[in-house]
Amino acid sequence: MTIAGHRTSVSLEDEFWEELQEAARQESVSLAVMITGIDAGRGRRSLSSAIRVFLLKRAKSGTVQSPVTEPSPPPREAGSP
Repeated sequence: MTIAGHRTSVSLEDEFWEELQEAARQESVSLAVMITGIDAGRGRRSLSSAIRVFLLKRAKSGTVQSPVTEPSPPPREAGSP
């Protein structure tokens, strides 16, 4: 696959591929767009590791987290500036 203009390969267990495809489907983006978003924020991790961590955080939060869009700011509490 091509990510950020360069060819790369990713090794993941079948279960992670299935979850990644589901995440892309829920976000209505292609798998390449989903992986590009994860790649952009991975820091020093390998891409495979970054994908696994993204999916783990997504599963633990119980909410859909997109690497493609900016997260919303947390709601403000009543009475706070």
